[in-house]
Amino acid sequence: MESTSLQYFVRADYALALPMILLTLFALFILMIDLILPAEWKRVNAITALMGLAFSAAATVKIHLQFAAIARQGIVVDHFTGFSGSMYVDRFALYFFYLFLIGTAVAILISVRYLEIEREDHGEFYALMLFSVVGMMCMASGYDLILLFIGLELMALSTYVLVGFLRSDKRSNEAALKYLLLGAFSSGIFAYGLSLFYGVTGSTNLTEIGHVLEQRFAANPKDPVIIIALLTTSVGLLFKIAAVPFHQWAPDAYEGAPTSVTGFMSVAVKSAGWALLLRIFLFGLYPLRPIYVPLLIFVAIATMTIGNLAAITQSNLKRLLAYSSIAHVGYMILGLVASDWRTNSSGIKGILIYLLVYTFMNLGAFAVITSLRRRSIIGDDIDDIAGLFHKAPAEAVLMLVFLLSLAGIPPLAGFWGKYFIFLSLVETGHYALAVLGVGYSVISLYYYLRIANAMFMREAIDEEPIRPTPGMALALAVTGVMTVFIGVFPNIFIEAVNWSLTVAPSVAPIAQIVK
Repeated sequence: MESTSLQYFVRADYALALPMILLTLFALFILMIDLILPAEWKRVNAITALMGLAFSAAATVKIHLQFAAIARQGIVVDHFTGFSGSMYVDRFALYFFYLFLIGTAVAILISVRYLEIEREDHGEFYALMLFSVVGMMCMASGYDLILLFIGLELMALSTYVLVGFLRSDKRSNEAALKYLLLGAFSSGIFAYGLSLFYGVTGSTNLTEIGHVLEQRFAANPKDPVIIIALLTTSVGLLFKIAAVPFHQWAPDAYEGAPTSVTGFMSVAVKSAGWALLLRIFLFGLYPLRPIYVPLLIFVAIATMTIGNLAAITQSNLKRLLAYSSIAHVGYMILGLVASDWRTNSSGIKGILIYLLVYTFMNLGAFAVITSLRRRSIIGDDIDDIAGLFHKAPAEAVLMLVFLLSLAGIPPLAGFWGKYFIFLSLVETGHYALAVLGVGYSVISLYYYLRIANAMFMREAIDEEPIRPTPGMALALAVTGVMTVFIGVFPNIFIEAVNWSLTVAPSVAPIAQIVK
């Protein structure tokens, strides 16, 4: 009998996974060299992590260029699949790859001096960040329930440790424990929902799940197993983006975590959660849209309400921005309510633009808060930022820019995020939701201006000067420039989002999608 062998993986599979492979190798290298680095050389770990991100970005660009190279040959290709269909690298995934890499790079820049002040400058910190990004990339490019769950847990476990990285700080330990317990509970519920979908459809592939669900839902729209599977899966997804009523972990985790980790979680981790949610809802569970849209409307209203109203009463900057972050999730959920992906992707376009601008403006705000940390000053209370304009006028002006952008004031970047979300609601006839979103945006201006009032109108409690390190200065410059640049010249970035959406499995012409 002639023997045959089945080749599970081919060279192209590893080429698609190259951004993740490189990050893993650099993370392992950091763990090894950290053992031999003297204390005064610990910044080499940060430099090595940034190099790993640069190499991963180069590998991502290489995949990006493959789309253009194939298109020049007259062949229409909107995605590459790898590892027996488990990985689905399309333009949507590449867009999120870039967001993860940019957000992580800025977070590393603002971490270096902060860790030195906290006396926790260890290589494991940067290795965990890189491992977390590997998980995020699996979440964005996964097309199989198993790979998606593995990516989610890799990111989550790394983040749990990062939140509790300040071992001598009780707040950090408490935040990590709460985050771990609630996160493990939500992951268990999420896994239960995925297992039900596997039991119902007999597949872990999102496309096959979608086809089977379409047939079963048409036969029985009130199938209790499908409804329970959808609800339990939604619990896990909404927890990861900190939507109400699964938001309780966010304020405590944001307050207790190292400030640079809080910034990292607020943009990169949240973007990964959105990548996972969009991938599952819009590809695998699209036939169940008539069920989950009413649920999302309720969640969006509750999230905007609680996020904005709770932020008004906060005196801790990190908790205030945590509730602000929750409110922003509510706005983005409205985009998912407005868009059905196949015939109208304007809402999804709004979400992707929102995540892009949010990366720069929110990381910039946390960079300013991180710069307030000195040996004798924690720096995360509104009183700590009082009189900042008199001590560090550049940081105060930048913080004002970030706050106004978060409020959606033109011509800053945040305006375009909310503009496209509200536009999608108006285009699809959700006028009441659009009015509600605008109303809550006005409320948010109050608590953002509370911070601005403290910076410009109050006297400083201490006179200790703020001297940003070169890394911190670079992070502030990048986030500040991009927040203004995207606001003034949005076309480049809108086209980037349009490019990422050309992979939509839509029956509508591309011209309509990129309208």
